[in-house]
Amino acid sequence: MKKETFIKSTIILMVGGLLTKFLGILIKVIMTRNTTLDVISLYMLVMPTFSLMMAISQLGFSTGISKVVSEKKTSSKKILFSILPISLFINILLTIFLILTSHFISFTLLKNENAYLPILAISLVLPFDSLSSILRGFFFGKEKMIPHVTSNISEQIIRLLFMIFLLPTITKKGLVFTTTSLILINVLSELISSLVLIFFLPKTFKIEKKDLKPSLNSSKYVLATALPTTATRIIGTISFFFEPIILTYALTLNGYSTYFIVTQYGVINGFVMPILLLPGFFTNAISNALLPVIAREYAKKNYSYIKRKLKQAIFYSLLIGVPATIIIIIYPEFFLNLLFKSAHGAEYIKKIAFIFILYYLEAPLSSFLQATNRAKHVMYDNFIGILFKTIFLFILSFIPGIGLYSLLISSGINILITTIRHLLHIKKLFLDKSTK
Repeated sequence: MKKETFIKSTIILMVGGLLTKFLGILIKVIMTRNTTLDVISLYMLVMPTFSLMMAISQLGFSTGISKVVSEKKTSSKKILFSILPISLFINILLTIFLILTSHFISFTLLKNENAYLPILAISLVLPFDSLSSILRGFFFGKEKMIPHVTSNISEQIIRLLFMIFLLPTITKKGLVFTTTSLILINVLSELISSLVLIFFLPKTFKIEKKDLKPSLNSSKYVLATALPTTATRIIGTISFFFEPIILTYALTLNGYSTYFIVTQYGVINGFVMPILLLPGFFTNAISNALLPVIAREYAKKNYSYIKRKLKQAIFYSLLIGVPATIIIIIYPEFFLNLLFKSAHGAEYIKKIAFIFILYYLEAPLSSFLQATNRAKHVMYDNFIGILFKTIFLFILSFIPGIGLYSLLISSGINILITTIRHLLHIKKLFLDKSTK
């Protein structure tokens, strides 16, 4: 029965992930074909800030709630209503922060005045994104994957309709207006996503007065996993945030023009990374299905079972990741032209795609560590990997002739270090359990 639940959850998430990914690709194709490279570049320049703010806004609640709900140690309603006030408070602080700092971030750090309004618009998206993240964590913990899949598809449909019917008109209004609109459409898509999740709440989910009172213990249980998870995401997004800043600073001193840096950075994040991450929805599906199953069985000390599930997750990830990577390396121009009607970034793909075999392992390994109360290890591993990435990015950017390859090389180093450290922690875990 447990095996059937895991496989069923994985299949649902894979099918849903496939549909979501297809819609996401379609959205990106329409966006790249109906806007200019300047819009894509500005959008990608703003995305590190957007990602950082989202990481802080969500605070890892989805993972924390999923783990605690699956363990069934306390009321799931109590968990939700203990976390919602914390989320609201954080989002108010972030909104104030962005209002006060958008000018500084855009004009001083990114050295691009066009980024001001798009960054300011991020503050309107954060509360809706945070709410949908909390609700997803609840359903993951219950091992109910259809609400998550349905909400994701609904979210993508809203974005797709925007791209088809509104983007062609909006593009005529200029670079800043178009980029800001691409940010703000997330308000509507995340709102629809949350409403869909609320619709799937069970009929027995009745809110009573006692449920509205936050529980300190429930908050602690969730935050024990959520905070290290958030720290992991924040470490990553801080690095992502500083990427264009480091590249702009180092490469301009090295003789590259700002326009070249911004456009090539846009090519890497707008064209290259989406191609490399194409198989990622499979491994993310495996990871999301794995976490509640491992958390439940680890609490029961069923170590042989969780070891089998981990091996199964690794096998499926490699089964998908290895062939996909080989095909992408051989035919990068085909995928770029098919999706974006452009061959920009083909050489980047050929020289970096192989490292993403390890990337496909990283997600299930990370979920396993989080489910076995080792979220802090994930945080430390990511911190060390990203620290090396940032150091190498800074050093390599000053070497003549490397250009934007410095970003790809340093990203590969990050993936390599993080994955190896995850594997070492898991090996130690099973060695410790076998000696007891």
